[in-house]
Amino acid sequence: MTAADVFFWIFASMALLPAMMVVFARNLLYSAFSLLFTLAGVAGLYALLGADFLSVTQVLVYIGGILVLILFGVMFTQRVYDLKAEAMSFKRRRAAALGLVVFAALAATVFAVDWPQAPREVQPTSAPIGNLLLSQYLLPFEMISVLLLVVLIGAVVVGKKEVQEE
Repeated sequence: MTAADVFFWIFASMALLPAMMVVFARNLLYSAFSLLFTLAGVAGLYALLGADFLSVTQVLVYIGGILVLILFGVMFTQRVYDLKAEAMSFKRRRAAALGLVVFAALAATVFAVDWPQAPREVQPTSAPIGNLLLSQYLLPFEMISVLLLVVLIGAVVVGKKEVQEE
């Protein structure tokens, strides 16, 4: 077993076990914090595969942005903080049966397919992506930047609270 194999199992466990906690935790806050570890495990898997741009994007966008937004939303929402997620028992049985069927189908597929292995050459991907964004795809990149700026300004205008003077 190589060091890459050990890191793979560490990151896979780090992604899978908290993902189960996200599903089965009754407290919404615990689920949100478990999602943090799941996303970090996925980022580690990306890094292990040599997709450094995806790994950093995963950390910055999903962990640093979206998950923090979810946590703030959960913490600042009154009465949701103590909300216990409950599912009815007959729904749990159906969901468990459906989950087992999907798991069996996925497991059968994994073991039935002869997976070809590509030669393992890990090279950083951020430099070629950056070069493409600033050369061949400069116009779409700038258009998306302007669109995101317009969305941010629109969100500020919509969220702006009116102050009434007396």
